[in-house]
Amino acid sequence: MLIVHHLNNSRSQRILWLLEELALPYEIVSYQRDPQTNLAPESLKKIHRLGKSPVLQDGDTVVIESSAIIEYVVRRHGGGRLAPAEASPDWPRYLQLLHYAEGSAMLPIMLKLYLSRLGGAGAPLEPRVHGEIENHLGFLDGELGGADFFVGDTLTAADIQLSFVFQAARLLYGLQKFPNLARFLEKMQVRPAYKRALERGGPYAFG
Repeated sequence: MLIVHHLNNSRSQRILWLLEELALPYEIVSYQRDPQTNLAPESLKKIHRLGKSPVLQDGDTVVIESSAIIEYVVRRHGGGRLAPAEASPDWPRYLQLLHYAEGSAMLPIMLKLYLSRLGGAGAPLEPRVHGEIENHLGFLDGELGGADFFVGDTLTAADIQLSFVFQAARLLYGLQKFPNLARFLEKMQVRPAYKRALERGGPYAFG
């Protein structure tokens, strides 16, 4: 049985969505952020010493990092779903976008979050951070164009991985300049599997 150690309002929500899309059985161990610090509770460190979420348990195997968890689940349990075949011309694009989401696109958005907590002290850095947000979101908006999905003509795990980037950006910066990304989120959030993941995961500020 797959077990997801799920922190509220976190990237682990998309792991639940992934598992729902694949119709895989799983259990959730839920954790709540500290209301004062917004950090994960110390109890998460009993599962992995970093105390971060998501964490996936598959028997004796423990996997951290969203991209690694997604690749692990799709390769081990996906049965050929949610990813193009490695021989497909779409596979390099899929792999690139899957890792780009956390490797590059999330960084300026996280910086925006940290700056918002600094108040006026962070103001000198805002133009640079905003420029990087627009650079990355502009790239992705263009990559999607008028398509429904980022890779091919069906949902892949890359779409699921990228979703949190756009959700966080919408909350912290806005997507008015990126209509393709806003449209993409609207379509993803009406998918039955997405809704089931929200029902199981609980309240979600990025929904």
